[in-house]
Amino acid sequence: MKKSLFTSESVTKGHPDKVCDQISDAIVDSLIAKDPHARVACETLVTTGLVVLAGEITVHNHKAEEALLAAEDTARDVIKSIGYDDPSTGFDYRACAIIKAMHSQSVDISQGVTAGKGKSKEQGAGDQGLMFGFACNETRSLMPLPIQLAHRLTAGLSEARESGKIKWLRPDGKSQVTIAYEGDKPVRIDTIVLSTQHTEDVISTRTGNMSSKAEKELIEKVIKPAVMEECPRMWSNHIKLHINPTGRFVIGGPHGDSGVTGRKIIVDTYGGRGSHGGGAFSGKDPSKVDRSASYMARYIAKNIVAAKLATACEVQLAYAIGVADPVSVLVDCEGTGVIDEERLGKAVRKVFPLRPKEIISHLNLLRPIYRQTAYDGHFGRKGAAFTWEKTGKTKELRKACGL
Repeated sequence: MKKSLFTSESVTKGHPDKVCDQISDAIVDSLIAKDPHARVACETLVTTGLVVLAGEITVHNHKAEEALLAAEDTARDVIKSIGYDDPSTGFDYRACAIIKAMHSQSVDISQGVTAGKGKSKEQGAGDQGLMFGFACNETRSLMPLPIQLAHRLTAGLSEARESGKIKWLRPDGKSQVTIAYEGDKPVRIDTIVLSTQHTEDVISTRTGNMSSKAEKELIEKVIKPAVMEECPRMWSNHIKLHINPTGRFVIGGPHGDSGVTGRKIIVDTYGGRGSHGGGAFSGKDPSKVDRSASYMARYIAKNIVAAKLATACEVQLAYAIGVADPVSVLVDCEGTGVIDEERLGKAVRKVFPLRPKEIISHLNLLRPIYRQTAYDGHFGRKGAAFTWEKTGKTKELRKACGL
């Protein structure tokens, strides 16, 4: 039996790229809350003392215009809530400069997306592109174990900081998890890497690096609880742990590295398991199939695995700009399916709505739900916002497959 190692990473809310994703999605939410049909493509860049907001945005009423004018306030609120409220860190919600460079959506694009305006009578896709969804039976959430555990670790860091459980933590941080597989089964945790920004309070006067006491606190309050929550049988003293392996991590956040919206697309999805079409999610309203069709692809794949039609499944959807129907639908069960994939693909087309307007309606995407998707992953999550995580199509899918 083949033995292998597979690794995925995640980052915290305070990672510079995730700061940008959250700002961009908070702006999406502020606009959709006032105008559900707002067209939004918002990019953010952050660096020491500076935030740049850019993109193409069209709104259709006065309240949404006011929300757009308040984009700077929205950005500052996000930065504050993440925890960048100390000028000594080099990035502070009160003192940072904010530059706005936004204009309306191209009318050429708009006519292809707006029903009845372009060549098609229906709402077309907001762009061309290919989108993937994935699911497998490695975890309760039907996510790959490496990325799911990596998310639990970064969520644990944020919770420990925000609750005051670990007082010396700062917002920036990363995790990385390596899982050992035998065949396609995860059997043990090989390595965990945890890097977290911290204050000077835990610097050892002897070494100039983070103290061993602080490392032990991270193991007991973050690492072990995350493992025990996700895969308790895999907790072991034999796991290789690398905690702040450079020794210290005082300089962090946008002062340590610049951030840009959409640079954590593998963190946002499946941690490198399966494929990625290349399009980011954050900062985009659901008329952009980069976002909405990726959510639908996950919904399809998860229902296929939940219906026990396969133990692993990847779904590809592809679209042409301005065209409602997908140009292709592919279901790949990686040899684990119980029926022929061509038959399963036909069942998918029959059971699931695949046109942009139908996807948006079925998943209820015209809501201000997006900021919460911009950290800890878009998939494998719980809550009313994450409609694409529901598995209510299993019976209908099995029936369509003749089972």
